[in-house]
Amino acid sequence: MNGNKWFLDTNIILYLLGGDTTLAELLDGSRLYVSVITEMELLSYRNLSENDRKVIHSFLSECKIIYINHEIKEEAIRIRTAYDIKLPDSIIAASSLYLDLPLLTADRDFSKIEQLELVLYSKE
Repeated sequence: MNGNKWFLDTNIILYLLGGDTTLAELLDGSRLYVSVITEMELLSYRNLSENDRKVIHSFLSECKIIYINHEIKEEAIRIRTAYDIKLPDSIIAASSLYLDLPLLTADRDFSKIEQLELVLYSKE
């Protein structure tokens, strides 16, 4: 596992923005990658204040946003078909696999995907 680079799921960013110091320490100094799907999820929450949008944009500006290319699209289709995972999660998993980076998430559904290097986070 490459501890200097992480692919982040949406829930991890929400925890970070919510002040999770354990995550902040874990990720300090790391290169962070997120799917365009995560960007869309974060910015499409209802009732976001202007300040919330600024905080999200500021955080995302420190990350590398990964867009969907042909390889990610094909892998997402394969994952969704094989594991019956929601399409947004399939795209996130496919992006992590495409980049060969560990996916940091609190969502146990990703554990179905055998080839995914998964790091499950628990706030407990």
